[in-house]
Amino acid sequence: MMNRRMIIATGLCALASPALALPFRDWTEQTFPRRKANRFDQQGDGVAVSSDAGVSLLIRAVPEPQWLTRSARWSWSVNQGVPATDLSRKGGDDRNLALYFVFLSAEDADRLRGAAVRRILTSRAARVLVYVWGGNDARGAMMQSPHLGARGVTITLRPAGTGSYSESVDLAADYRRAFGAAPQVLFGLGLSADSDDTETSVRARVDGLKLVL
Repeated sequence: MMNRRMIIATGLCALASPALALPFRDWTEQTFPRRKANRFDQQGDGVAVSSDAGVSLLIRAVPEPQWLTRSARWSWSVNQGVPATDLSRKGGDDRNLALYFVFLSAEDADRLRGAAVRRILTSRAARVLVYVWGGNDARGAMMQSPHLGARGVTITLRPAGTGSYSESVDLAADYRRAFGAAPQVLFGLGLSADSDDTETSVRARVDGLKLVL
C-alpha cells in the first residue's frame, strides 16, 4: 500500500531522445454536471486557461506512434491561482493546473483502439499519473487521487503559487513508483484547472508539450 504522503524523486531529467510536439488543437473539453466550465483558448503549441469557480478538462488521445512514450516535457505559467489545498481531499482539492497521462496495458489499448478518452478515464483498466501545480505539499509528493482511487496517483510538481517554469518528467520511473510495474501504452492526455471548491480564479497557460519515447 502506497503511503499517501510518500515523497519521491519525480524523475526530472535532461531528455536526449527525439521528442514529438503535441499541439493544443483538436483537444476536446469534458465538463461536469452542475459545474461551471473553464475557458481553454487553444493556440497551436499553447493553451491559455481561465477558471472562475469552475472545473473542466481538455482531453485527447495519444497518436499510436507515441504509445510507447516514457518521458514528457512542457512549460507552464500561472499569473493568478487558487490557494493551497489538500489534494487528497475530494471536494477540497482545487489546483491551478494538472496534466493527466492515461496508461493502458497493450492488450487493453489494442481492444480500445479508437475509443473516446472520456471513456478511458473512467475505465477500471486505466492507470493515470496526474502532475499538479497546486496543493499544500512539497515538490515530489505522491498521493492517491481522491477522484480516481487506486487507478490514479497525483504528483506535486509545484505547490500553490504563481510564476513560470519548465518541467521534464520521467513517466516510466514515476509509473513504477506509483503502481509497482513498468508502463505499457500511453493512451490519452488531459489538462485541467480546478477552482470551484475555493470559488477563486486561475489565469494560466501551458506551452510546448512534447512526448519522448
